[in-house]
Amino acid sequence: MARPKAFDQETVLSKAMEVFWEKGYEATSMQDLVAAMGIHRGSLYDTFQDKRHLFLAAIAYYNTTVTKAAIAPLQAPGASRSVIEQHIIAFAEQAATDPHRRGCLMTNSIIELATQDPEVAIALRRSLRSVEDAFYRALGRAQDNGEISPDKDIRALAQYLTSSLQGLRVMSKVNPDREALRQTAQLILQVLD
Repeated sequence: MARPKAFDQETVLSKAMEVFWEKGYEATSMQDLVAAMGIHRGSLYDTFQDKRHLFLAAIAYYNTTVTKAAIAPLQAPGASRSVIEQHIIAFAEQAATDPHRRGCLMTNSIIELATQDPEVAIALRRSLRSVEDAFYRALGRAQDNGEISPDKDIRALAQYLTSSLQGLRVMSKVNPDREALRQTAQLILQVLD
């Protein structure tokens, strides 16, 4: 009979996620992870197999916590154009005020790993798709309400908004100027007119 785990898996995944977010995949050592997670190396390997599988679990955890919370306003009943606008402005504000300028774990991971590891790429694509789908549904409600022209391709708009926000996060890492990011967000929103 296997011994019960002496740690809470969600807690250690949260800690691993933070390390990967701060340092990136390649720069994160197993020692960094063991120290941050507060578990023995053997427990880490028994539970997650290796660093790569732990990273995949951390990405999945990120999707069910950070991404889910971020897109929740877009998924609320009645969410339409004003919620999309508020979401993008708040996203720019948050990017400008991040004291660590660590960006988005998903975006950072796409840049670092998506072309190197097909399984990681699939997990990241799934995460991006959840954001895109949330925009798509909110855009659909906005279109139904007459807030966006019926001639607009809302799938293309959802893809544009998703990729624009990822670019905004990357830019905030090198230029966290609040006014520049706010202006960028305003330009992104012009596509809805």
